[in-house]
Amino acid sequence: MRTIRVTGKGTLKLHPDLTRITITLSEVYKEYAEALKRSSEDTEKLKELLAGFGFEHKDLKTLGFNVDAEYESYREKDEYKQRLKGYRYRHNMKVEFGSDNDRLGRILYALANSKLRPEFSISYTVKDQEAAKNVLLGKAVADAKEKAAVLAEAAGLALGSIQTVDYSFGDMSMEVRPMGRMMAVNKMAAAGCEDECYSMDLEPDDISVSDTVTVVWEIN
Repeated sequence: MRTIRVTGKGTLKLHPDLTRITITLSEVYKEYAEALKRSSEDTEKLKELLAGFGFEHKDLKTLGFNVDAEYESYREKDEYKQRLKGYRYRHNMKVEFGSDNDRLGRILYALANSKLRPEFSISYTVKDQEAAKNVLLGKAVADAKEKAAVLAEAAGLALGSIQTVDYSFGDMSMEVRPMGRMMAVNKMAAAGCEDECYSMDLEPDDISVSDTVTVVWEIN
């Protein structure tokens, strides 16, 4: 049986409709147990802060958590040494919501002026990623079929039935980051806002994604 193997490529542009705020809480404490305790307390305070903007506690998702020993350098008799400074906890979390610049500005103002001193960054993604992947997959298969038909016709052959379809199902990034990490240690002016907020006029660029599918046809 003769076959033809063709790889098709699908491309798609998606307009982001979901805002993601990634928040990191981090502090150093003398004792390991104290670091664990305070991390739990600070996370609860963050959940309460977000509850004021319509979020439930379960909406704050953990991306990573660790507690590590932290050392500091000191000089003793012209020799530099290290000693244990304490234990740093780092809790990395995210919260997502339908894109809304007014809501975003109020959340960022609250984060920047809270006593928690979080680090945070903003990114944009799409709500229904599975639907987008399915459309992309369909485009890749259609592209493979079109290429196979052209090759078969040029060779004076006809496409038969599909024998195999090879798709890797790899991870795909559907995220854009128009703003880098920000530190909430200094209070910034709430320009353009009547209440406690930042005036956010962000319009994220479309997300470009692509994927490939390899299809093998019988040829006659």
